[in-house]
Amino acid sequence: MTDTELIKKFLSGDVNAFNTLVWRWEKSVYNFILRYMGDREESQDICQKTFIRVYRKLNLLRDTEKFSTWLYQIAINICRDEIKSRSRRKTYSLDHLQENGNGVQSGLLNLTTDSKSEPEEQAHKRDVSDLMGRALRTLPEEQRVVIIMKEYQGLKFTEIADILETSVNTAKSRMYYGIAALRKIFKRWEISKESLRYEM
Repeated sequence: MTDTELIKKFLSGDVNAFNTLVWRWEKSVYNFILRYMGDREESQDICQKTFIRVYRKLNLLRDTEKFSTWLYQIAINICRDEIKSRSRRKTYSLDHLQENGNGVQSGLLNLTTDSKSEPEEQAHKRDVSDLMGRALRTLPEEQRVVIIMKEYQGLKFTEIADILETSVNTAKSRMYYGIAALRKIFKRWEISKESLRYEM
């Protein structure tokens, strides 16, 4: 059953249809928020707020074919609101950056943990995640969010452009400048691509 069909059923009074939508999208949205915010507990709270807002506002969605775009927009807006409302900045932690409910593996940022790895290998990957988190949070938000959507969520540039309400060229440009900035950061930190397994 498509998202559109589930939405129609929900708006007709079938609450179980909404539960199915949550089941279908919750893990993906949570992992996006986790990479955006960097804190597991905070990300869980924001994910919950996202679906509460979706529940309350779903009747206002004009084009149900754009549900996923609208869903990510809500998640991003809540993330931004949470950041603005912080009385003090929190330390980001991207130890769980490898979590990806969709099983998407990026050719650019491949940090997925192999359960069969040796302890040293797992420790290395945790270090890589920490370094990547530190690097990502130095980027402007507009560049960071595009990199997360493209490399971790596996979204197309057309989808990213729709979510961010910008042009495809702008999304590509932000990606390009974000990656270029990351290269400079790692060079400044004197970290090699080999040690990071970071392919650019």
